Order: sequence, then structure tokens, then C-alpha cells
Amino acid sequence: MILAFVALLWGINPPAMKIGLLYVDPMAYNATRMLVALVIGWVVLKRMGNWHPLRREDWKVLLISSLGFFFFQIFFTAGVQITTAGNASLILGCLPVSVAIINHFHRLERIHSAAIIGIFVSLTGVAIMVAGTGKEISLTGEHLIGAIMLLAAQMSYGYYTVFSKRLLSTYSAYQVTAYILLYSTILFLLVSLPSMLKMDWQSVPWPGWASIFYSGLFPLCLGNCLWIWGTGILGSTTASLYNNLPPVFAVTIGYLFLGESFGWLQFTGAATIFAGLYITKGIRVKPVREVIPSKEL
Repeated sequence: MILAFVALLWGINPPAMKIGLLYVDPMAYNATRMLVALVIGWVVLKRMGNWHPLRREDWKVLLISSLGFFFFQIFFTAGVQITTAGNASLILGCLPVSVAIINHFHRLERIHSAAIIGIFVSLTGVAIMVAGTGKEISLTGEHLIGAIMLLAAQMSYGYYTVFSKRLLSTYSAYQVTAYILLYSTILFLLVSLPSMLKMDWQSVPWPGWASIFYSGLFPLCLGNCLWIWGTGILGSTTASLYNNLPPVFAVTIGYLFLGESFGWLQFTGAATIFAGLYITKGIRVKPVREVIPSKEL
């Protein structure tokens, strides 16, 4: 249920971000919301749970996870602007496949056969939803470049998901989230600095700032903290299936509040995604290298 709540936060995020992006350049917007997440993360998360000094052997794992999160932000911000919404939905829906491949390649988790079935059922549901919303799928011209960027973004998020879970054997999800936000935000601020300096921040109205604070506080800070915690409980492969729920919530919110359509294909796609999650219900994947997830959130 907690990861479903995370999916809800992420499902609300795209329409919320659209408001802010009306007034703020995408790179500057993303940098500012990450800065909000970082400040709140260190103020709030530092007071929660037990914190332990980072061991030397864990620095490499933390670096890989932080770089995965950083490169996701870079490739996603660039790729989503030059490709279709249909491409974005399908490619990002492949996250469970990437996580399973990463786990297999690095020999970190044993993948249950039910998880493999659930992955492909869930991905089928995403494809049906894309067809139902009438979003264009194209791999011509700049759409292909955007699709490649989103594929890199999705793979980067896979590394963030897999390697952040490995840290939970020693550190709380609070501490892992705070450190990943720290390093990835510093890197992103360096890349986006020219865009931020060009912005006339005084001209940004309150809906733009509300969008930035919502996206930074809830989907980015709270959502990723709960996401990391969930990977420690379910395993990164099973948890990654919940990444396909945000489009369901986004379409539902659009139907209830924005007057957008919600036809039989969307309903069938949503039901198929939930079926994929149901297939994996109760799975607790044991790591190849024994890692006992922290019971402390």
C-alpha cells in the first residue's frame, strides 16, 4: 500500500509540473525542486531514525546510486522534451525489465518466475493504456534521440533503485535518501547553473512556486524515501512494478478533474497493470548476496 501511495504522488506530479513549467525553464525547474527536496530532506530526515557513519566499502555503492539518480534527472529532462508522450510512457514502463537485468548482471537478487510474468503483464497494461489515450509512438527524427535519452534515463533509475537497496542492510531509508539527494542535487545544480542564472525568478507567480514546492517535497523527497524503503521490503524487481502505476493515477486524475477521456482501453490497461502487481503479491526476493533490509524506515 505504501508503494501504491508513492505511485499516487508520482501520478499527480506530471500535471503539477506542467503548471510550473509554464513559468520556469525545465532545467532550472528541476534544479530548484531538487534543492527543495534536499533542504527539506536534510532538515526532516536528519531528525528521523538512527544515522550511522558511512563505511568505506559503502561509498562506491552510494556513488553509483547517486549517479543513477542524477543521470535520470538529466536524461529525463532532456528526452521528454523531444519525443512523444507515448514513447515516454512505454520506455519508462520498462523499468522493471531494466531492474531485473541489472540484478541478474550484478548477481544481487534471484528473480522469481512470478516476477517475470508480472513484469510482462504490467508492461502489456502500459502499452494498452498508451493505445487508449491515443498518444503517438514515433522513432523518427528527434523522437528517436529523445527515446534513446529516456531509455538511458530509465536504465539510470534502475541503477539508483537497485544500488540504493543494497545500503539498507546498514542504513535507514531516511539516511540513504538524504545522502542520494545531497550528491545528485549538487551535480545537477552545477549542470543547470547557466539556466538558473538566466531565469527572472521574481516574475514567477505563486502557482509556479507552488508547483516547485509540491514536486520537491512530495514526489521527490517523500516519494523517493518511501520508494527506497519499499525496495528493501519487496526487493527492487518487485517494487519496480509499482513504477507503472503513476500513469493509471494520472489518467484517473485527468478524468475526474480535468475532463479528459477514460475509455475502455484505459480501463483495460489499468486492470492489466494491477493484474501484474497481483501476480507478484507476496513475493519476497532473497538476494544472491545475503542482504538483510533494515526494518527501520
